[in-house]
Amino acid sequence: MEKIKIKPLTKEQLLISADRLTRFKNTEVKYLRVFKEIITGNLITPKFKKQQLDETDYQQIKSMAETIINFSLEALDIRSDGDFIINQRLYDYENSVFELSQQTKKLLQNKINYKGITKLFSGDEVKNLKWLEALENSPDIIQTRKDQSLLFPVEKVIICEGITEETLLPVFADIYGFNFARNGIHIISAGGKNQVVKTYYELAESLKLPIFVLLDKDASDNLLSIKAKQRDIDDVYILTSGEFEDLLPVQLVARTLDYAFENISLIDLKFLKQDLPKVKILEEIFKNRGLHEFKKSEFAGLVKLNIKDKGDLSEEIIKILNILQGNTSKKELF
Repeated sequence: MEKIKIKPLTKEQLLISADRLTRFKNTEVKYLRVFKEIITGNLITPKFKKQQLDETDYQQIKSMAETIINFSLEALDIRSDGDFIINQRLYDYENSVFELSQQTKKLLQNKINYKGITKLFSGDEVKNLKWLEALENSPDIIQTRKDQSLLFPVEKVIICEGITEETLLPVFADIYGFNFARNGIHIISAGGKNQVVKTYYELAESLKLPIFVLLDKDASDNLLSIKAKQRDIDDVYILTSGEFEDLLPVQLVARTLDYAFENISLIDLKFLKQDLPKVKILEEIFKNRGLHEFKKSEFAGLVKLNIKDKGDLSEEIIKILNILQGNTSKKELF
């Protein structure tokens, strides 16, 4: 048998791998991607090419990745004490969130020294890694999520069309007293209305959790496509006012623009109150001010900085948040 030769993962690589394995992603996809990258990059002998791994049994892939990760930890003088409570809880969690095949379960049934990995970070890293610590130490993981604003365990998923909703909806929710992280809400930007249906179909096929889909007013065709495969546990909300930018109160938009232009020339509120889509108005303002092209992502970031209190929440934003909290009946969704 060919002798195994391993190039140890660095501390940073171990942390990145653990982070990627604990993100909210399809279980099979994320585990295979991370494990295969570790094997092709750090298993010197025997050497595997990606194509070979694509044809390799999941049990073997898991065993090789597990060996490399644990060897790398031992190179940092971190050895397993035989406690695999984190592994079991990760398995239980992924199995409660996603529909898992028997092959995928092989990837999760590993003895990676996650407990050792938690010793590598100080607590300043992303919440995914704090989640590992919580899995080891917390007797009540839901309460720990609420206390520490962890991202996990996820209990509901929001699919929205763009970056504006993804950026601002959690901030508005926090102002309203409904923190997404503490309540297990995970929001995904599909990258456009045509991608929303694709994203919904993919998640509805594999996800056991309820999904809330947020659509722009002009997405009636997408609404019909989603409803054709909508599960009983899912909700779809279509905006009554164009795009999400149209839900932003005029005073919040004006404050944001004054901030962006450093109050050199204050924005006339009458101009913002025109009966036009806000994005069109904003594009015209940026053009007239001789600035770069208006970009939704950049503007959303500026709006985020200028949200002050509940006065910056429009009636429809409040309605959406009430639905997410379960305070609104389904007949009010459309």
